[in-house]
Amino acid sequence: MDPLGGSYYIESLTEEIEGRVREILAKIDELGGAVAAINSGFIQRQIQDSAYQWQLAVEKKDQVIVGVNQFTIEKEAQPELLRVDPAVGQEQTRRLKEMQNKRDTSAVDRALAAVSLAAKAGENIFPAVLDAVRAYATLGEICGVLRQVYGEYLAKDLV
Repeated sequence: MDPLGGSYYIESLTEEIEGRVREILAKIDELGGAVAAINSGFIQRQIQDSAYQWQLAVEKKDQVIVGVNQFTIEKEAQPELLRVDPAVGQEQTRRLKEMQNKRDTSAVDRALAAVSLAAKAGENIFPAVLDAVRAYATLGEICGVLRQVYGEYLAKDLV
């Protein structure tokens, strides 16, 4: 049995949340749908405003975060930072170049072209991406093809 079932307070909170959601969905519909809302910057502004209000509440201690703005430790222990030896990156770069030199470049080119065609046709690109990976195309090469087809998202000025 739900001990809070039928609780006026819980029901009123639920109705308040539902009302706010309906208002936001109505605004999104008014803007022409989710894609139009994203393109207009509405969604990003909502997230930005929400994050700003949250941060203000934390700083005013209206929103308590234990260990951050309440019940903090006077002297915090400094965590040991992970330091990666630059030789690791150099070794990985060497291995990548070695793999690229050994792979069948014409198979990689065909696989990347298939990814591009699938993306342009609006098809499921996953099978083509898997084939590209099997041909040893790199993540950077696959993403580069997708950027050429779809472009790259740039946030509009939200101020």
